[in-house]
Amino acid sequence: MVKGMMTTSKEAAYKASLEASINAGYEILQNGGSAVDAVEKAVTVLEDSPLFNAGKGSVFTADGAHEMDASIMDGSNKEAGAVGLISGIKNPIQLARKVMDNSEHVFLGGDGAMEFAKSQNVKTVDEAYFFDQLRYDQWQEIKDTDSFQLDHSKSKDHKFGTVGAVALDQNGNVAAATSTGGMTNKRFGRIGDSPMIGSGNYANNKTCAVSCTGSGEFFIRGVVAYEVSALIEFKGCTLEEAANEVINKRILEIGGDGGLIAVDSEGNITMPFNTEGMYRAQHISGQETQVAIYK
Repeated sequence: MVKGMMTTSKEAAYKASLEASINAGYEILQNGGSAVDAVEKAVTVLEDSPLFNAGKGSVFTADGAHEMDASIMDGSNKEAGAVGLISGIKNPIQLARKVMDNSEHVFLGGDGAMEFAKSQNVKTVDEAYFFDQLRYDQWQEIKDTDSFQLDHSKSKDHKFGTVGAVALDQNGNVAAATSTGGMTNKRFGRIGDSPMIGSGNYANNKTCAVSCTGSGEFFIRGVVAYEVSALIEFKGCTLEEAANEVINKRILEIGGDGGLIAVDSEGNITMPFNTEGMYRAQHISGQETQVAIYK
């Protein structure tokens, strides 16, 4: 996110989508529902919006298609589900949940994931559903080149970004969910950190739940989501200390940028980022919803 590259109306639309997402997730928690159900619902709302690079708003690949990735993790038992390189699935996060709940696997990709989706009656949509003029124009600028773009790169003002949610429920369980359309003009079946448990998504009741966004290759190499948890578990860091160490030091040292959202089992929340901005929102019981973009 780069300040000054947004219209007032578009900024309001993004904030409204974030608020709708967090309210949908919080309603589940308020009614005694699980953290897993809450993060799945919150991410589903964002996948249904064309404003974010996930689900309906996914960016175009080099072939002019849409390849989506998603993952979800339950901190109470460390069960997880993830999908990569899927097409035509309306809500990838719901398919990731099916992998977690209804298979003996964690990560399914490509044709196999699509075959599993059919067996689970997951909702599919025509390719036209994913068409967005801004995303298309953005792809046209670098089509037929070897370039690809991150969803928060400075020169591009119409593609933000990977979506995610973390939650703590009334039973003290945490969960995390992450979904993305990847990089514009990506080739060779590229997969980022979003569906990788421990890199872009992680949850453990002993420590915290984490969902990441940013330069995926670096978040994979830094095993970022798990790194936050490990600093809490093995070094005794607070949630904020651990997240800041990873985002504002470790990931920068290897050349990566981005941010994360995290909640621990005590209900502490942190949302650090080393870019100019990151769309984020939080709702704590008894408090007003907070939505922010810039530092």
